Amino acid sequence: MGRVQHERTSSAHAMNVAFHDNPTRAGLPFTGPWLLAPMEGVTDPAFRELVLALHDARELGGAFTEFVRVVGTNPVKGAVMRRYLGGRRHSQPVGIQLMGSDAGAVAASAAQAAELGVPLVDLNFGCPAKGALRGCAGSAVLDDPRRLEQLVCAATDGVDGRVPVTAKIRAGGNDAEHVEELARAAEAGGASMLTIHCRTRIERYQDGVDWTRIARAVSSVSIPVCGNGGVSTHSDLERMRRETGCTFVMVGRAVLGDPWIFSGHIASRGETARFVLDYANALRSRSPNLKGAASRMKQLLRCLDAGRFVRDEDDRRTWLTERDARRLFARLDAEATS
Repeated sequence: MGRVQHERTSSAHAMNVAFHDNPTRAGLPFTGPWLLAPMEGVTDPAFRELVLALHDARELGGAFTEFVRVVGTNPVKGAVMRRYLGGRRHSQPVGIQLMGSDAGAVAASAAQAAELGVPLVDLNFGCPAKGALRGCAGSAVLDDPRRLEQLVCAATDGVDGRVPVTAKIRAGGNDAEHVEELARAAEAGGASMLTIHCRTRIERYQDGVDWTRIARAVSSVSIPVCGNGGVSTHSDLERMRRETGCTFVMVGRAVLGDPWIFSGHIASRGETARFVLDYANALRSRSPNLKGAASRMKQLLRCLDAGRFVRDEDDRRTWLTERDARRLFARLDAEATS
């Protein structure tokens, strides 16, 4: 083992020991300090299971479904939840994320999730998409901390102690002036953990982050806090915990660039090619719609940097502008097996 890899492994071991000795994580099902974020159109069962398979459960401690919409006053049906959850092949827990605005429907949906045996129910108060805002859901709730508390309380009542309820927020709507109030609202509603994305709603996913907002949330509540936002390398995971005091770190878009980010493993082109091919095969086996599968594949190829599978930006452009789904997958097969 090289010196750099040894130092990385030793550092990760120290961080994991600190995590497993941390009493503040009591009651949560996670097996390690790093978490795979829920991402619409990305963390479907196929992608999620492949990423979980790459990592030791003591590193990547859990994942979440894409958010499941609780539409109006209609609770989510069990069949819909099962589709989002998929089959479970790994030891790490996979929580279901719900996004809705009606307390009764959120409570009933959370109850249904607990009935299905999910290990955790997470509530989405961070989505900045216009559709969520029009429905007074997602990050729209950040404008009303009392409403946030009520929705968390509704979900907590729904699960009736069977599983933990957690909440994912942004640092604020138009600004981050009230991040402490939002954090306390989630805790008052009964959340067992708070995930905070350090950007505000209007900042969306722009470059530049302020991790002090996460630290402010940590200092304002007694429940575990999971930091999110601005992580692009494995070393950023450990740095966020040191600088903010958060118990967990959640990673979203950076996983598309490097699926091995949670371990710090530097993947070869062959390993990356195998991951890409496995994902392509999983998409094709699960979806009769080859065009839809190609669209999901392109989301990975748009960001993928690991192993130089995508050789340069010209190569990336060629992948992304291919309109024929069959040709796209034929090239993937050829590249991954060459």
